[in-house]
Amino acid sequence: MNPKFRKLLPLAFAFFLQQHVQAQTIPRDELVFLTSEWKGERFPDGRPKVSDDMLRRARNIGIEEAWTVLKNEGYNCQYEGGWKIIHTQEPIVGRALTALYMPSRPDVEKNIMERGKKEGRIGNTNAWPIDKLSKGDVYVADGFGKTADGTLIGDNLGNSIFAKSGNGVIFNAAARDLEGLRQIKGFNAYVRDWDPSFLKDVVLMGLNTPIRIGRAIVLPGDLVLAKAEGVLFVPAHLVEKVVMTAEFIGLRDKFGHAMLREGKYTPGQIDNQWTDAIKEDFLRWLDKNPGEMPMKRAELDAYMKNRTW
Repeated sequence: MNPKFRKLLPLAFAFFLQQHVQAQTIPRDELVFLTSEWKGERFPDGRPKVSDDMLRRARNIGIEEAWTVLKNEGYNCQYEGGWKIIHTQEPIVGRALTALYMPSRPDVEKNIMERGKKEGRIGNTNAWPIDKLSKGDVYVADGFGKTADGTLIGDNLGNSIFAKSGNGVIFNAAARDLEGLRQIKGFNAYVRDWDPSFLKDVVLMGLNTPIRIGRAIVLPGDLVLAKAEGVLFVPAHLVEKVVMTAEFIGLRDKFGHAMLREGKYTPGQIDNQWTDAIKEDFLRWLDKNPGEMPMKRAELDAYMKNRTW
């Protein structure tokens, strides 16, 4: 054997192994590249890991405020509406774990299923993303809007999803067993529709890859903020700015409402650029109402130094 060829064999085998193990996914380096603005902790596969504290705080911010921050940053394709929701009063907040489905064709699905079996994957491909879920994740799937025969989960998979993630799902597709899913306490789902049919002619083509949900682009690790209005996907590196800004706007609104009820200021004064007198009243109001602050006072003071009121 040619010595040069012999030296290349280990590299060739390593490349083959990497591609085999990462079936349906993009390489870690590529995911890190696509989310390179994120400088924090990551999962082993490269997915940004937004902190649990940010997830907790994000539950209390509004879609409109968060959307405005993203728009001002030039992120115009992060929102999608028009959902059927199990519980409209229960938000879904977490880190996106993405899945891309396409219409199936026999040869492709056969190859994917055979490779998945060798990798130890069990069941149909719509169960594979569930195995990768961890606490705080949200299973976000593009099922190309299919409803009849496009039901990605029923109540069995719904129970498994909630057990692993403590969270719900966002599907550009359908789900079945609405009554059973309603009985999973804490679980919620945003889907295109409900349908009694079973999943058919659909195959998983991407796992933890960039996907499209309607008019929004979603990357693995994005913050999912789903409320009654719709779903916003916040890039991981902007989560802290979005949350802090939305929290600050919420505090301003609470103060403004209090001042209007007291009759101290007019709507025109509160809704326009604040005078120094209003700013001073706001700071005094914060001192008297520390329980209204969702962040530490030091965080708020640092944020206000860099903000034009």
